Amino acid sequence: MADPTPPAAPDSPAAASAAAVVVGSTRRERTGWYFYDWAMSAFSTTVITVFLGPFLTSVTEQAAGCAIDADSCAAYVYPLGIKVAAGSYFPYLVSLSVALTVLVLPVMGALADRSLHKKRLLAVSAFVGAGATVAMVFVTGERYLLGGALFILANVAFGASVVVYNSFLPQLGGPDDRDGISSRGWALGYLGGGLLLAANLVVVQSFSVDGDPQRTLDLARWSIVSAGVWWAVFTLVPLAWLREHPALEARPGANVLTDGFKQLGATLRGLKAYPLTLFFLLAFLVYNDGIQTVIALSSQYGTEELRLGQSTLIVTILLVQFLAFGGALALGAIARRVGAWKTVLGSLVLWTGVILAAFRLPAEAPAQFMALGAAIGLVLGGSQALSRSLFSQLIPAGREGEYYGFYEISDKGTSWLGPLAFGLVFQLTNSYRVGLVSLLIFFVVGFVLLLAVPMRRAIVAAGNTPPRVL
Repeated sequence: MADPTPPAAPDSPAAASAAAVVVGSTRRERTGWYFYDWAMSAFSTTVITVFLGPFLTSVTEQAAGCAIDADSCAAYVYPLGIKVAAGSYFPYLVSLSVALTVLVLPVMGALADRSLHKKRLLAVSAFVGAGATVAMVFVTGERYLLGGALFILANVAFGASVVVYNSFLPQLGGPDDRDGISSRGWALGYLGGGLLLAANLVVVQSFSVDGDPQRTLDLARWSIVSAGVWWAVFTLVPLAWLREHPALEARPGANVLTDGFKQLGATLRGLKAYPLTLFFLLAFLVYNDGIQTVIALSSQYGTEELRLGQSTLIVTILLVQFLAFGGALALGAIARRVGAWKTVLGSLVLWTGVILAAFRLPAEAPAQFMALGAAIGLVLGGSQALSRSLFSQLIPAGREGEYYGFYEISDKGTSWLGPLAFGLVFQLTNSYRVGLVSLLIFFVVGFVLLLAVPMRRAIVAAGNTPPRVL
Protein backbone atom coordinates (compact mmCIF):
# COMPACT_ATOMS: atom_id res chain seq x y z
CA MET A 1 0.00 0.00 0.00
CA ALA A 2 1.41 3.37 -0.98
CA ASP A 3 1.26 6.37 1.28
CA PRO A 4 1.30 9.82 -0.31
CA THR A 5 1.99 11.61 2.98
CA PRO A 6 5.60 12.81 3.24
CA PRO A 7 7.43 12.13 6.51
CA ALA A 8 7.89 14.95 8.97
CA ALA A 9 11.21 16.68 8.59
CA PRO A 10 13.61 16.10 11.49
CA ASP A 11 13.50 19.80 12.35
CA SER A 12 9.74 20.19 11.94
CA PRO A 13 7.73 21.53 14.92
CA ALA A 14 5.93 18.20 15.36
CA ALA A 15 9.16 16.23 15.40
CA ALA A 16 10.78 18.72 17.76
CA SER A 17 7.83 18.63 20.14
CA ALA A 18 7.75 14.83 20.12
CA ALA A 19 11.47 14.71 20.82
CA ALA A 20 11.11 17.20 23.65
CA VAL A 21 8.51 15.20 25.54
CA VAL A 22 10.54 12.01 25.22
CA VAL A 23 13.76 13.62 26.41
CA GLY A 24 11.92 14.88 29.51
CA SER A 25 10.90 11.38 30.61
CA THR A 26 12.38 9.99 33.84
CA ARG A 27 12.59 6.54 35.41
CA ARG A 28 10.24 7.67 38.19
CA GLU A 29 7.68 8.75 35.61
CA ARG A 30 7.92 5.47 33.71
CA THR A 31 7.53 3.51 36.95
CA GLY A 32 4.43 5.52 37.75
CA TRP A 33 3.05 4.65 34.32
CA TYR A 34 3.70 0.95 34.91
CA PHE A 35 1.71 1.09 38.12
CA TYR A 36 -1.51 2.04 36.39
CA ASP A 37 -1.39 -1.34 34.65
CA TRP A 38 -0.93 -2.88 38.11
CA ALA A 39 -3.93 -0.88 39.39
CA MET A 40 -6.45 -1.42 36.60
CA SER A 41 -5.69 -5.09 35.94
CA ALA A 42 -7.55 -5.98 39.14
CA PHE A 43 -10.76 -4.98 37.35
CA SER A 44 -9.95 -7.16 34.33
CA THR A 45 -9.07 -10.28 36.31
CA THR A 46 -11.07 -10.31 39.55
CA VAL A 47 -14.19 -8.56 38.21
CA ILE A 48 -14.54 -9.35 34.50
CA THR A 49 -12.75 -12.68 34.16
CA VAL A 50 -13.91 -14.47 37.31
CA PHE A 51 -16.54 -13.02 39.62
CA LEU A 52 -18.93 -10.53 38.05
CA GLY A 53 -20.67 -12.72 35.46
CA PRO A 54 -21.74 -15.48 37.89
CA PHE A 55 -22.48 -12.95 40.66
CA LEU A 56 -24.73 -10.65 38.62
CA THR A 57 -26.45 -13.62 36.97
CA SER A 58 -27.31 -15.02 40.41
CA VAL A 59 -28.73 -11.66 41.53
CA THR A 60 -30.79 -11.46 38.34
CA GLU A 61 -32.11 -14.98 38.82
CA GLN A 62 -33.23 -14.08 42.34
CA ALA A 63 -35.06 -11.07 40.91
CA ALA A 64 -36.71 -13.44 38.41
CA GLY A 65 -37.96 -15.60 41.25
CA CYS A 66 -35.45 -18.46 41.00
CA ALA A 67 -33.84 -20.12 43.98
CA ILE A 68 -30.26 -18.99 44.54
CA ASP A 69 -28.97 -22.56 44.25
CA ALA A 70 -31.05 -23.47 41.16
CA ASP A 71 -29.14 -25.31 38.44
CA SER A 72 -30.99 -23.38 35.74
CA CYS A 73 -33.56 -20.64 35.51
CA ALA A 74 -36.03 -20.08 32.70
CA ALA A 75 -37.67 -17.04 34.30
CA TYR A 76 -37.43 -13.48 33.04
CA VAL A 77 -36.73 -9.98 34.28
CA TYR A 78 -38.05 -6.78 32.72
CA PRO A 79 -35.46 -3.99 32.73
CA LEU A 80 -37.06 -0.85 31.28
CA GLY A 81 -40.07 -3.01 30.36
CA ILE A 82 -38.01 -5.28 28.08
CA LYS A 83 -38.43 -9.02 28.53
CA VAL A 84 -35.00 -10.56 29.18
CA ALA A 85 -34.15 -14.10 30.22
CA ALA A 86 -32.30 -14.00 33.53
CA GLY A 87 -29.36 -15.92 32.11
CA SER A 88 -29.05 -13.49 29.18
CA TYR A 89 -28.96 -10.32 31.26
CA PHE A 90 -25.20 -10.18 31.80
CA PRO A 91 -24.22 -10.97 28.16
CA TYR A 92 -26.60 -8.21 27.04
CA LEU A 93 -24.94 -5.81 29.47
CA VAL A 94 -21.55 -6.68 28.02
CA SER A 95 -22.82 -5.95 24.51
CA LEU A 96 -24.35 -2.65 25.61
CA SER A 97 -21.18 -1.56 27.40
CA VAL A 98 -19.12 -2.41 24.30
CA ALA A 99 -21.46 -0.30 22.15
CA LEU A 100 -21.12 2.65 24.53
CA THR A 101 -17.36 2.15 24.69
CA VAL A 102 -17.12 2.42 20.91
CA LEU A 103 -18.80 5.84 21.15
CA VAL A 104 -16.83 7.12 24.13
CA LEU A 105 -13.23 6.04 23.48
CA PRO A 106 -12.38 8.15 20.41
CA VAL A 107 -13.92 11.22 22.07
CA MET A 108 -11.87 10.56 25.22
CA GLY A 109 -8.77 10.28 23.07
CA ALA A 110 -9.50 13.60 21.38
CA LEU A 111 -9.95 15.23 24.79
CA ALA A 112 -6.64 13.80 26.00
CA ASP A 113 -4.80 15.27 23.02
CA ARG A 114 -6.29 18.74 23.54
CA SER A 115 -6.10 18.93 27.32
CA LEU A 116 -3.35 20.65 29.30
CA HIS A 117 -4.24 18.35 32.21
CA LYS A 118 -4.16 14.79 30.91
CA LYS A 119 -3.56 13.40 34.40
CA ARG A 120 -6.91 14.82 35.48
CA LEU A 121 -8.62 12.88 32.71
CA LEU A 122 -6.86 9.73 33.91
CA ALA A 123 -7.91 10.45 37.50
CA VAL A 124 -11.56 11.12 36.64
CA SER A 125 -11.98 8.02 34.44
CA ALA A 126 -10.10 5.76 36.87
CA PHE A 127 -11.90 6.94 40.00
CA VAL A 128 -15.32 6.83 38.32
CA GLY A 129 -14.65 3.23 37.29
CA ALA A 130 -13.20 2.25 40.66
CA GLY A 131 -16.05 4.01 42.49
CA ALA A 132 -18.68 2.17 40.45
CA THR A 133 -16.90 -1.10 41.23
CA VAL A 134 -16.79 -0.39 44.97
CA ALA A 135 -20.49 0.55 44.84
CA MET A 136 -21.22 -3.07 43.92
CA VAL A 137 -21.31 -3.56 47.69
CA PHE A 138 -24.90 -2.29 47.50
CA VAL A 139 -25.94 -4.91 44.91
CA THR A 140 -27.75 -7.23 47.27
CA GLY A 141 -31.01 -9.15 47.13
CA GLU A 142 -32.76 -8.47 43.82
CA ARG A 143 -30.94 -5.25 42.82
CA TYR A 144 -29.93 -6.48 39.39
CA LEU A 145 -30.68 -3.10 37.73
CA LEU A 146 -28.25 -1.33 40.06
CA GLY A 147 -25.63 -3.97 39.35
CA GLY A 148 -26.11 -3.61 35.60
CA ALA A 149 -25.86 0.18 35.68
CA LEU A 150 -22.72 0.07 37.84
CA PHE A 151 -21.08 -2.49 35.56
CA ILE A 152 -21.75 -0.42 32.43
CA LEU A 153 -20.38 2.71 34.10
CA ALA A 154 -17.30 0.89 35.39
CA ASN A 155 -16.55 -0.84 32.08
CA VAL A 156 -16.88 2.34 29.99
CA ALA A 157 -14.76 4.29 32.48
CA PHE A 158 -12.18 1.50 32.43
CA GLY A 159 -11.88 1.72 28.64
CA ALA A 160 -11.65 5.53 28.77
CA SER A 161 -8.86 5.37 31.35
CA VAL A 162 -6.91 2.89 29.22
CA VAL A 163 -7.03 5.30 26.27
CA VAL A 164 -5.57 8.12 28.37
CA TYR A 165 -3.04 5.76 29.94
CA ASN A 166 -1.83 4.44 26.57
CA SER A 167 -1.52 7.97 25.18
CA PHE A 168 1.36 8.59 27.62
CA LEU A 169 3.47 5.82 26.04
CA PRO A 170 4.98 7.80 23.11
CA GLN A 171 6.07 10.47 25.62
CA LEU A 172 7.94 8.03 27.86
CA GLY A 173 10.62 6.76 25.48
CA GLY A 174 12.08 6.91 22.01
CA PRO A 175 11.38 4.45 19.19
CA ASP A 176 13.91 1.92 20.49
CA ASP A 177 12.64 2.07 24.09
CA ARG A 178 8.87 1.69 23.77
CA ASP A 179 8.78 -2.09 23.33
CA GLY A 180 10.51 -2.55 26.68
CA ILE A 181 8.41 0.10 28.41
CA SER A 182 5.16 -1.38 27.12
CA SER A 183 6.23 -4.92 28.03
CA ARG A 184 7.17 -3.96 31.59
CA GLY A 185 3.84 -2.21 32.08
CA TRP A 186 1.89 -5.17 30.75
CA ALA A 187 3.93 -7.61 32.84
CA LEU A 188 3.35 -5.64 36.04
CA GLY A 189 -0.36 -5.58 35.24
CA TYR A 190 -0.55 -9.35 35.01
CA LEU A 191 1.39 -9.67 38.27
CA GLY A 192 -0.84 -7.24 40.17
CA GLY A 193 -4.07 -8.66 38.78
CA GLY A 194 -2.89 -12.18 39.53
CA LEU A 195 -1.95 -11.40 43.13
CA LEU A 196 -5.34 -9.89 43.98
CA LEU A 197 -7.18 -12.68 42.19
CA ALA A 198 -5.17 -15.30 44.08
CA ALA A 199 -5.96 -13.61 47.39
CA ASN A 200 -9.67 -13.44 46.57
CA LEU A 201 -9.82 -17.05 45.46
CA VAL A 202 -8.12 -18.14 48.69
CA VAL A 203 -10.70 -16.19 50.70
CA VAL A 204 -13.63 -17.63 48.73
CA GLN A 205 -12.32 -21.19 49.01
CA SER A 206 -11.54 -20.80 52.74
CA PHE A 207 -14.76 -19.18 53.90
CA SER A 208 -17.36 -20.76 51.62
CA VAL A 209 -19.72 -23.18 53.35
CA ASP A 210 -21.26 -26.17 51.60
CA GLY A 211 -25.00 -25.77 51.35
CA ASP A 212 -24.86 -21.98 51.87
CA PRO A 213 -24.85 -20.37 48.37
CA GLN A 214 -25.73 -16.96 49.82
CA ARG A 215 -22.42 -16.92 51.67
CA THR A 216 -20.55 -17.68 48.44
CA LEU A 217 -22.47 -14.89 46.71
CA ASP A 218 -21.53 -12.43 49.46
CA LEU A 219 -17.87 -13.43 49.21
CA ALA A 220 -17.98 -12.86 45.45
CA ARG A 221 -19.48 -9.39 45.98
CA TRP A 222 -16.74 -8.42 48.44
CA SER A 223 -14.10 -9.76 46.02
CA ILE A 224 -15.50 -7.42 43.36
CA VAL A 225 -15.40 -4.53 45.84
CA SER A 226 -11.78 -5.30 46.70
CA ALA A 227 -10.85 -4.87 43.02
CA GLY A 228 -12.37 -1.38 43.04
CA VAL A 229 -10.42 -0.45 46.17
CA TRP A 230 -7.20 -1.84 44.66
CA TRP A 231 -7.81 0.09 41.43
CA ALA A 232 -8.39 3.39 43.27
CA VAL A 233 -5.51 3.09 45.75
CA PHE A 234 -2.81 2.16 43.24
CA THR A 235 -4.00 4.79 40.75
CA LEU A 236 -2.56 7.31 43.22
CA VAL A 237 0.96 6.20 42.20
CA PRO A 238 0.78 7.22 38.51
CA LEU A 239 -1.10 10.39 39.46
CA ALA A 240 1.79 11.31 41.77
CA TRP A 241 4.68 10.28 39.52
CA LEU A 242 3.50 11.00 35.98
CA ARG A 243 4.09 14.54 34.71
CA GLU A 244 1.98 16.70 32.45
CA HIS A 245 3.61 16.90 29.04
CA PRO A 246 2.59 19.78 26.78
CA ALA A 247 -0.18 18.74 24.40
CA LEU A 248 0.73 19.69 20.83
CA GLU A 249 -2.84 20.77 20.07
CA ALA A 250 -3.73 22.35 23.40
CA ARG A 251 -4.76 26.02 23.47
CA PRO A 252 -5.07 27.76 26.84
CA GLY A 253 -8.56 29.14 27.35
CA ALA A 254 -10.11 26.94 24.66
CA ASN A 255 -13.11 24.71 25.34
CA VAL A 256 -11.47 21.31 25.50
CA LEU A 257 -14.76 19.41 25.16
CA THR A 258 -16.03 21.16 22.02
CA ASP A 259 -12.54 21.30 20.51
CA GLY A 260 -12.18 17.59 21.25
CA PHE A 261 -15.32 16.75 19.28
CA LYS A 262 -14.23 18.99 16.42
CA GLN A 263 -10.80 17.37 16.37
CA LEU A 264 -12.35 13.90 16.41
CA GLY A 265 -14.25 14.77 13.25
CA ALA A 266 -11.08 16.07 11.64
CA THR A 267 -9.21 12.91 12.62
CA LEU A 268 -11.91 10.67 11.13
CA ARG A 269 -11.70 12.64 7.89
CA GLY A 270 -7.91 12.58 7.94
CA LEU A 271 -7.43 8.87 8.66
CA LYS A 272 -7.26 8.22 4.92
CA ALA A 273 -3.93 10.09 4.93
CA TYR A 274 -2.44 7.19 6.93
CA PRO A 275 -3.63 4.03 5.17
CA LEU A 276 -0.75 1.96 6.52
CA THR A 277 -1.72 2.81 10.10
CA LEU A 278 -5.28 1.72 9.30
CA PHE A 279 -3.98 -1.46 7.71
CA PHE A 280 -2.09 -2.29 10.91
CA LEU A 281 -5.29 -1.68 12.89
CA LEU A 282 -7.11 -4.11 10.61
CA ALA A 283 -4.46 -6.78 11.21
CA PHE A 284 -4.60 -6.16 14.96
CA LEU A 285 -8.40 -6.33 14.93
CA VAL A 286 -8.28 -9.79 13.35
CA TYR A 287 -5.57 -11.51 15.37
CA ASN A 288 -6.47 -9.83 18.67
CA ASP A 289 -10.05 -11.04 18.26
CA GLY A 290 -8.67 -14.57 18.16
CA ILE A 291 -6.65 -13.92 21.32
CA GLN A 292 -9.63 -12.43 23.18
CA THR A 293 -11.86 -15.33 22.14
CA VAL A 294 -9.39 -17.92 23.44
CA ILE A 295 -9.27 -16.06 26.77
CA ALA A 296 -13.06 -15.72 26.98
CA LEU A 297 -13.98 -19.28 26.00
CA SER A 298 -11.16 -21.35 27.49
CA SER A 299 -13.09 -22.01 30.72
CA GLN A 300 -16.18 -23.11 28.79
CA TYR A 301 -14.05 -25.39 26.61
CA GLY A 302 -12.40 -26.88 29.67
CA THR A 303 -15.71 -27.48 31.44
CA GLU A 304 -17.96 -28.64 28.60
CA GLU A 305 -15.55 -30.45 26.26
CA LEU A 306 -12.71 -31.57 28.51
CA ARG A 307 -14.89 -32.24 31.57
CA LEU A 308 -12.49 -30.55 33.99
CA GLY A 309 -13.36 -29.48 37.51
CA GLN A 310 -13.58 -25.93 38.88
CA SER A 311 -10.36 -26.29 40.86
CA THR A 312 -8.42 -27.13 37.68
CA LEU A 313 -9.82 -24.05 35.94
CA ILE A 314 -8.95 -21.78 38.88
CA VAL A 315 -5.37 -23.04 39.06
CA THR A 316 -5.01 -22.62 35.29
CA ILE A 317 -6.33 -19.04 35.40
CA LEU A 318 -3.75 -18.16 38.06
CA LEU A 319 -1.03 -19.96 36.10
CA VAL A 320 -1.84 -17.89 33.01
CA GLN A 321 -1.76 -14.66 35.03
CA PHE A 322 1.65 -15.21 36.60
CA LEU A 323 3.34 -16.72 33.55
CA ALA A 324 2.04 -13.82 31.43
CA PHE A 325 4.21 -11.61 33.67
CA GLY A 326 7.35 -13.48 32.64
CA GLY A 327 6.15 -13.95 29.08
CA ALA A 328 5.70 -10.22 28.53
CA LEU A 329 9.22 -9.53 29.79
CA ALA A 330 10.68 -12.40 27.75
CA LEU A 331 9.07 -11.36 24.47
CA GLY A 332 10.08 -7.77 25.21
CA ALA A 333 13.71 -8.94 25.51
CA ILE A 334 13.40 -10.87 22.23
CA ALA A 335 11.94 -7.76 20.57
CA ARG A 336 15.02 -5.76 21.56
CA ARG A 337 17.12 -8.19 19.54
CA VAL A 338 14.99 -9.01 16.51
CA GLY A 339 12.32 -6.27 16.54
CA ALA A 340 8.73 -6.06 17.80
CA TRP A 341 7.13 -6.69 14.40
CA LYS A 342 8.97 -9.99 13.90
CA THR A 343 8.32 -11.00 17.51
CA VAL A 344 4.55 -10.42 17.20
CA LEU A 345 4.54 -12.43 13.95
CA GLY A 346 6.34 -15.24 15.78
CA SER A 347 3.83 -15.06 18.64
CA LEU A 348 0.97 -15.57 16.15
CA VAL A 349 2.67 -18.75 14.97
CA LEU A 350 2.78 -19.89 18.62
CA TRP A 351 -0.91 -19.01 19.05
CA THR A 352 -1.69 -21.22 16.05
CA GLY A 353 0.19 -24.03 17.77
CA VAL A 354 -1.83 -23.45 20.96
CA ILE A 355 -5.11 -23.86 19.05
CA LEU A 356 -3.94 -27.07 17.39
CA ALA A 357 -2.72 -28.46 20.73
CA ALA A 358 -6.04 -27.58 22.39
CA PHE A 359 -7.90 -29.43 19.62
CA ARG A 360 -5.91 -32.61 20.32
CA LEU A 361 -6.14 -32.30 24.10
CA PRO A 362 -7.80 -35.39 25.66
CA ALA A 363 -10.73 -35.06 28.04
CA GLU A 364 -10.19 -35.32 31.81
CA ALA A 365 -6.48 -34.50 31.55
CA PRO A 366 -5.94 -31.62 33.98
CA ALA A 367 -2.13 -31.69 33.82
CA GLN A 368 -2.13 -31.29 30.04
CA PHE A 369 -4.73 -28.50 30.24
CA MET A 370 -2.57 -26.65 32.76
CA ALA A 371 0.46 -27.09 30.50
CA LEU A 372 -1.52 -25.54 27.66
CA GLY A 373 -2.51 -22.70 29.99
CA ALA A 374 1.18 -22.17 30.74
CA ALA A 375 1.89 -21.87 27.02
CA ILE A 376 -0.92 -19.32 26.66
CA GLY A 377 0.49 -17.31 29.57
CA LEU A 378 3.96 -17.16 28.04
CA VAL A 379 2.74 -15.82 24.70
CA LEU A 380 -0.26 -13.78 25.89
CA GLY A 381 1.29 -10.75 27.58
CA GLY A 382 4.08 -10.26 25.06
CA SER A 383 1.87 -10.34 21.99
CA GLN A 384 -0.44 -7.71 23.50
CA ALA A 385 2.31 -5.48 24.92
CA LEU A 386 4.33 -5.42 21.70
CA SER A 387 1.23 -4.72 19.61
CA ARG A 388 0.63 -1.64 21.78
CA SER A 389 4.19 -0.38 21.36
CA LEU A 390 4.18 -1.10 17.63
CA PHE A 391 1.07 1.02 17.22
CA SER A 392 2.73 3.88 19.11
CA GLN A 393 5.19 4.13 16.22
CA LEU A 394 2.35 4.63 13.72
CA ILE A 395 0.65 7.60 15.43
CA PRO A 396 1.22 11.15 14.14
CA ALA A 397 2.70 13.38 16.86
CA GLY A 398 0.04 15.03 19.02
CA ARG A 399 -2.67 12.50 18.10
CA GLU A 400 -1.81 9.77 20.63
CA GLY A 401 -5.09 9.87 22.55
CA GLU A 402 -7.31 9.86 19.47
CA TYR A 403 -5.46 7.02 17.78
CA TYR A 404 -5.33 4.94 20.94
CA GLY A 405 -9.08 5.48 21.17
CA PHE A 406 -9.44 3.73 17.83
CA TYR A 407 -6.91 1.12 18.96
CA GLU A 408 -9.03 0.31 22.01
CA ILE A 409 -12.08 -0.04 19.76
CA SER A 410 -10.13 -2.61 17.76
CA ASP A 411 -9.17 -4.25 21.06
CA LYS A 412 -12.56 -4.22 22.81
CA GLY A 413 -15.25 -3.08 20.41
CA THR A 414 -15.07 -6.00 17.97
CA SER A 415 -14.47 -8.82 20.43
CA TRP A 416 -17.77 -10.39 19.44
CA LEU A 417 -16.49 -11.69 16.06
CA GLY A 418 -14.52 -14.64 17.44
CA PRO A 419 -17.24 -15.81 19.85
CA LEU A 420 -19.78 -15.47 17.03
CA ALA A 421 -17.69 -17.68 14.75
CA PHE A 422 -17.16 -20.19 17.57
CA GLY A 423 -20.88 -20.24 18.37
CA LEU A 424 -21.99 -20.65 14.76
CA VAL A 425 -19.58 -23.52 14.13
CA PHE A 426 -20.68 -25.23 17.34
CA GLN A 427 -24.32 -24.84 16.36
CA LEU A 428 -23.63 -26.44 12.97
CA THR A 429 -21.37 -29.25 14.22
CA ASN A 430 -22.32 -29.67 17.92
CA SER A 431 -18.56 -29.90 18.60
CA TYR A 432 -16.55 -27.55 20.79
CA ARG A 433 -13.36 -28.90 19.23
CA VAL A 434 -14.40 -27.93 15.72
CA GLY A 435 -15.57 -24.59 17.06
CA LEU A 436 -12.13 -24.02 18.55
CA VAL A 437 -10.38 -24.88 15.29
CA SER A 438 -12.50 -22.23 13.56
CA LEU A 439 -10.45 -19.66 15.48
CA LEU A 440 -7.38 -20.59 13.43
CA ILE A 441 -8.62 -18.29 10.70
CA PHE A 442 -8.16 -15.25 12.97
CA PHE A 443 -4.51 -16.07 13.64
CA VAL A 444 -3.68 -17.10 10.08
CA VAL A 445 -5.39 -14.11 8.45
CA GLY A 446 -4.02 -11.78 11.13
CA PHE A 447 -0.50 -13.10 10.49
CA VAL A 448 -0.84 -12.55 6.73
CA LEU A 449 -2.21 -9.03 7.18
CA LEU A 450 0.49 -8.05 9.68
CA LEU A 451 3.18 -9.53 7.44
CA ALA A 452 1.87 -7.34 4.60
CA VAL A 453 2.32 -4.11 6.58
CA PRO A 454 5.55 -2.36 5.48
CA MET A 455 6.28 -1.25 9.03
CA ARG A 456 9.32 0.95 8.39
CA ARG A 457 7.53 2.83 5.60
CA ALA A 458 4.37 3.07 7.72
CA ILE A 459 6.32 4.62 10.63
CA VAL A 460 8.00 7.17 8.36
CA ALA A 461 4.64 7.98 6.71
CA ALA A 462 3.27 8.88 10.16
CA GLY A 463 6.13 11.36 10.60
CA ASN A 464 8.09 9.25 13.11
CA THR A 465 11.58 7.81 13.26
CA PRO A 466 11.67 3.99 12.94
CA PRO A 467 13.41 1.99 15.67
CA ARG A 468 16.73 0.37 14.92
CA VAL A 469 15.19 -3.09 14.49
CA LEU A 470 11.64 -4.04 13.53
